[in-house]
Amino acid sequence: MAAEQPKVLFVTGEYPPMVGGVGRFTAELAAALQAQGAQVAVLTDEQVPGSTDTGAVGVLPGRRGWGWGILSDIAVRARAAGAEWVHIQYQTAAYGMHPAINALPYCLRRQGLRAAWTYHDLRVPYLFPKAGARLRNWVTRLPLRAADAVVVTNQSDWDSVRGETRPGQLHRIPIGNDIKSRRFSVEERIQRRAARGYGSGQLVLGYFGFLNASKGGLTLIETLAALAVEGRDVRLLMIGERVGASDETNFRYLQRVEASIAEHGLESRVQWTGHQSEAEVAADFNAIDVLVMPYEDGMSMRRSTLTAALANGCAIVTTHPQDPTPELRADSDLILVPPRDPAAAAEAVRRIAEEPRLAEKLRVNARKAARQFSWEVIAARHLELYNA
Repeated sequence: MAAEQPKVLFVTGEYPPMVGGVGRFTAELAAALQAQGAQVAVLTDEQVPGSTDTGAVGVLPGRRGWGWGILSDIAVRARAAGAEWVHIQYQTAAYGMHPAINALPYCLRRQGLRAAWTYHDLRVPYLFPKAGARLRNWVTRLPLRAADAVVVTNQSDWDSVRGETRPGQLHRIPIGNDIKSRRFSVEERIQRRAARGYGSGQLVLGYFGFLNASKGGLTLIETLAALAVEGRDVRLLMIGERVGASDETNFRYLQRVEASIAEHGLESRVQWTGHQSEAEVAADFNAIDVLVMPYEDGMSMRRSTLTAALANGCAIVTTHPQDPTPELRADSDLILVPPRDPAAAAEAVRRIAEEPRLAEKLRVNARKAARQFSWEVIAARHLELYNA
């Protein structure tokens, strides 16, 4: 007889239809776990409507804020939902930068509930004005001392925290594919490009995801400008929403990117899609020639935008990771360049544009590499964690 699958309550500061990568991650993981027999419910922000539809992941009535009241409320909610595990998806801006969420695993354990904690972001938050770096770092890592299980999504975060965890507590499970894989025929690709206004002879760059200072938007525009100055008929398709909902500084960075586009006279070359369905995003991945993701802090497996692009067979130019990334091979699965180096990014784009065999190799290998990031695989690894 198969073992009974666990009952899990996810806690997340954002969830669809809210805009945000952690919310999308939680929704995909919850659905994949439920498909494999787990019982899953979600507690999130009050702006997400509650739902108990049969067959769908249940969303509990949401919270108005994430202050100290969560320390008693979430344990009560978990017991009412019959949860054995409470799994917190952590990205500090999604919880209003309030430190109460970091203390939650302690309170859950006192109530006899098992706590899991996924670090989507290990950067030290600002939190409150007079908190020094040492205190902020202590708050960020507080869950390491209390959670029954800690999940990180990449090798860098694993190396950062493994010395502070107990044997068997730490797990490295990557981010899954944000956008389901599609594979277009030559005819479908031509039609999609035509729908976007692109001809067969144009070089179409793509970018996917929200803009913020870490993602290299200004380098992207400088790269586009460098290729345009050469006389190339180059275009840039900005795929998806311009900014996320969690961090107000993103809007200021967007304004800087828009100003750079205007300064270089590139307005006619840049197209913004805005929010669109997953199928539309996948269609755009299939239509572009090169996806350029010049992260200033380096390529990382915490980037769900990257795994989505891999799954859809993009030829990718991105930046050298700060730490080893064993999941991907440079010059085979993607091309790596230094951060904040538009000349190097432009040269990588030229190589792909001028070497069809290289472009095809990158697209084929991207799809192969993406298999390890399927939600079925990621959900199965979470079930192993819960059942250990």
